This record gives sequence, structure tokens and C-alpha cells, in this order.
Amino acid sequence: MSVDHYENFPVASLVLPGRLRPPVIAIYRFARYADDLADEGNCTIAQRLAALEHYRRQLAKALAGATIGDAILDDLAQVARQWGLPHAPLFALLDAFTQDLTQTRYASYAELQDYCTRSANPIGRLLLVLYGIDDDDARAESDAICTALQLINFWQDIALDLAKGRVYLPLAECHHFGVDAEKLGPREVGAPWQALLRFQHARARALLCSGAPLCRRLPGRIGFELKLIVEGGLRILEKLARNGGEVFTRRPTLRALDWPLILARAALRRWSSP
Repeated sequence: MSVDHYENFPVASLVLPGRLRPPVIAIYRFARYADDLADEGNCTIAQRLAALEHYRRQLAKALAGATIGDAILDDLAQVARQWGLPHAPLFALLDAFTQDLTQTRYASYAELQDYCTRSANPIGRLLLVLYGIDDDDARAESDAICTALQLINFWQDIALDLAKGRVYLPLAECHHFGVDAEKLGPREVGAPWQALLRFQHARARALLCSGAPLCRRLPGRIGFELKLIVEGGLRILEKLARNGGEVFTRRPTLRALDWPLILARAALRRWSSP
């Protein structure tokens, strides 16, 4: 199963050791449900914010040892106790889903990076604890991978986010490339738009590659799982590049035929530290 931010990437796949699949699934079920509270259905923004706040209170009770009667939260709390998971990343994810409802534009890349510290990086931080590798270098590389995957998902989902009234392209960079962020659409695809997206894609790729040496530090099947995730992200970037900036009518996704290539690259590529 997966959460929308990672829908193209294997999560708790058969590659992972069996003992790790249940805690990973518990984390993602929690994130997925909270994401649905923020985005799915026909509720008003006020109703969604209230639902997320209630879920936050229920999470706090579950983590404090109470039995909530909610299978997702009770399972997550048990996993947190069993594996010694920090609580802050879980609440950070809820902060990100709340932010999706209250902030629809980002003035700068720094603002977008700050958002990613809540929307994406907490997942990696939690997985590192499960994997038993949680030092400063590992956290920095994990953050780079998670932020890159979040950015890739943004560039993949520009049209879907526009339909929700959200623009994740940094406004200062839109201005620099001569793109009006309030007039995005198929008719606006041209040289400035393509240049803006090439810049975004290059940055996401560099960020993803900067974190990829973590694959070599994680043991065995865990490291291979991460290689698949990294290679999946790189493959999406290749498809975005081929689209020539047309993300409004054609959303690139990973298909069955992509996976043999991803598997081969994951097996053959040797990521090393800079």
C-alpha cells in the first residue's frame, strides 16, 4: 500500500524483510488516512481542519497508551511502542496535511523545502528508526531522498493540484522564468514553462542522487528496496522530460513495462558518497 506522495514507489513490498512490513504498513495507513481527511470527499475546509484536529487528539491519546478503538491508530501506537518510534514525525505529517488546506502558494523554494520537512521527510525518519540506522548522515540523506520524491510528485501532479487550487511551484522562480503561476494550463506550455520545469526537474534529480548513497548503507533487502524507490523517482523524471512540459493532459506514471528497467538499474547501479 502507499500514500499519494509515494504512489509510484514500492512501499512495504516483498523485497522488505517480513518483520518490517507490518510496522511500515502501519505508518503508511496512518498517513494515508490523514491525507484522505485533508483531500477526499466533499467536506468544507473548515470541516477538514476540524477532522484533522480531532485525529491529532486521538493520535496523542493512542500514543499515551489509551485504546482508541480505531484500528489504524491503535495499531500505530503499538508499533511505536514496540519499535521505539519518535512521536514528533507523526504529528509533523498531520501539520503538513493541515498546511495543504491553509497554504496554497509558496513564495520561494525555501518555503517549499520547509513544507517538505513535514510532508515527506518524517516518513524517512521513521523508517530509519525501523531499519536501525539513524545517525546524522543517514538522516540528511534520507531527507534528501524524501524531499526529492515530494518534489517529483509535485511536478507530476501539477494539473491535479491546480484543480484543488494549489500551486507548489515557487512563485519567485516562476517570475524568474517568465511564467505566470495564476495562468497555468495547456495553452501556457511554451519555452518559458519548459525552462522552468527543466530547472525544477534538474534540482529534484540532484537532490535524489545526493541522498542515494544511503542505499549502500542500508543492509541487504532494505537497501535494495530504497534503490527501487530512487530508481523509480529517476524514471518518473525521465518521463517528465519527454513530456516537454505537457503535464496538463498527460500525467506520467510508472507502468508494468517500467519495472524491469527499474529492477535492472537498481541491481547494477552503484551509488557512492560524493
